[in-house]
Amino acid sequence: MATRTDAPTRREQILKEAARLFAERGFHGVGVDEIGAAVGISGPGLYRHFAGKDAMLAELLVGISGQLLTGAKQRLKEAGEVPAPEAVLDSLIEGHIDFALDDRPLITLHDRELDRLRDSDRKLVRQLQRQYVELWVGVVRALYPRLAEPAARSAVHSVFGLLNSTPHLARPGSLPGRATTAGLLHRMARGAFAAAGAAPAA
Repeated sequence: MATRTDAPTRREQILKEAARLFAERGFHGVGVDEIGAAVGISGPGLYRHFAGKDAMLAELLVGISGQLLTGAKQRLKEAGEVPAPEAVLDSLIEGHIDFALDDRPLITLHDRELDRLRDSDRKLVRQLQRQYVELWVGVVRALYPRLAEPAARSAVHSVFGLLNSTPHLARPGSLPGRATTAGLLHRMARGAFAAAGAAPAA
């Protein structure tokens, strides 16, 4: 979502407004008519694009998990056949920060509404997330070879928790500026990994 630079399609407009409304008022606190009004179409008109709110939620949560994984794989591919682990880790952190700053409603949705997905969709989200984590673990261990795999995985999850705290940092529009916030998050993430990598082996 955050990487798109061309004009959004109607489906993407609907999903963006659905994510915002679901995050603000909860999945059950938002009606189809309200989502339609937010994009300038009648509530029933949404059914030409989605079967209902459940389908919107599934596409939002499965979609962003897939996009994060695809983006991370692309960043690793762009690093070349013999990637420099430090540069790759910086690139991964930058990509996740883009998500954390630009798609904050999706973080809130994941925290609050994941259990509302069908079992198959929820399992798919978890599968995509595990692959995303393991990609990071490989990069972190390449940079910090003393770090055991379980410790590296814990460090990755901890950094995700740090970066995904953006919905709680401040009210929208009251952060010190995107570039400043991104720089702060990046330094904190690298500091967390460096601390983990410097810790004595268990």
